[in-house]
Amino acid sequence: QVQLVESGGGLVQAGGSLRLSCAASGTIFGINARSWYRQAPGKQRELVAAITSGGSTNYADSVKGRFTISRDSAKNTVYLQMNSLKPEDTAVYYCNILTPWDSYWGQGTQVTVSS
Repeated sequence: QVQLVESGGGLVQAGGSLRLSCAASGTIFGINARSWYRQAPGKQRELVAAITSGGSTNYADSVKGRFTISRDSAKNTVYLQMNSLKPEDTAVYYCNILTPWDSYWGQGTQVTVSS
């Protein structure tokens, strides 16, 4: 049974930083990409950042230059370093692992940025 557990969310003032972690338990074969999504109240879930099995990364335009996605394959963990946070970054952040056969989701971690 695969489980993804996010941590690191919280309340931070605008301009501050947070580092999210997503640890996967269980064996996952054929990972194509590890990603972070977020969903703000009343809005659709959106892709924030992704890192492929080859190490390529892509980011939403709204977070480019502020957020960095990374992974530790040995620990089966993906990270999201978030700097220069803005109130509009407030959302529940979810990690996702995509394989050719499955899409795994974590339970989400709340990030709240106060102005």
